[in-house]
Amino acid sequence: MNPCIDEWRGRRVWIIGASTGIGEAAAHLLLDLGARVAFSARSADRLEQTAAGEPHALALPLDVLDHASVAAACQRIVAAWGGIDLVLIVAGGYNEMRADAIDLAAANRMINLNLRGAFNCLDAALPLLIKQGAGGIGIVASVAGYGGLPKALVYGPAKAALINLSESLYLDLRPRGIAVYQINPGFVDTPLTAGNDFKMPALMSAADAAYAMVQGIERGAFHIHFPKRYTNSMRLARLLPYRLYFWLIHKVTGL
Repeated sequence: MNPCIDEWRGRRVWIIGASTGIGEAAAHLLLDLGARVAFSARSADRLEQTAAGEPHALALPLDVLDHASVAAACQRIVAAWGGIDLVLIVAGGYNEMRADAIDLAAANRMINLNLRGAFNCLDAALPLLIKQGAGGIGIVASVAGYGGLPKALVYGPAKAALINLSESLYLDLRPRGIAVYQINPGFVDTPLTAGNDFKMPALMSAADAAYAMVQGIERGAFHIHFPKRYTNSMRLARLLPYRLYFWLIHKVTGL
């Protein structure tokens, strides 16, 4: 559904959320493959450490909730490299929440970070990609967006919105020559999952997740999900009657 990529050398990639987890692992993988990579996240010190010694890396601190900082980072990439070939929006956050303990302030923060932050990134990057008539944009959502899960009262709906967003973007942007990638990881060993106290089926390393994501982009896939033995089971579960779906989710998570 998107053009295949058979060579990363020289490609200009902006990863937003590159200080830890999948974003950091993908940044280093793409640098190893010859791409130029702009690392963005909130932590300036962490970015400097992760990009240190990499001649084809830019460290560009930003806060996805601060539109001006996102736009400024985009402008710096264009000034340095003349354009952008791929934007990966990986930044996001997770706080568990259940119906008997709704924290409205925390809910709003999570919605802002996971959804409104993505729109700040799109507002900065899309005019450039449309003007170029080329490039691509990938949004990291989650398997949690496929259907309701325990402890994901806010995180799941925000990720479901990103899934819908990426589908709408594809319909608008593919005719303009711009690739769109919907990226749905399962459980990945990152700081976000470190505090989980429930079963995490098919837990994978950040490095393996980054490799699966990059492979999917190379294939030109729109829907990139991993690990497939878990994500496919979740997709199939949505075809079940609700009684069986809820039973299966309780069985899998132990919650």
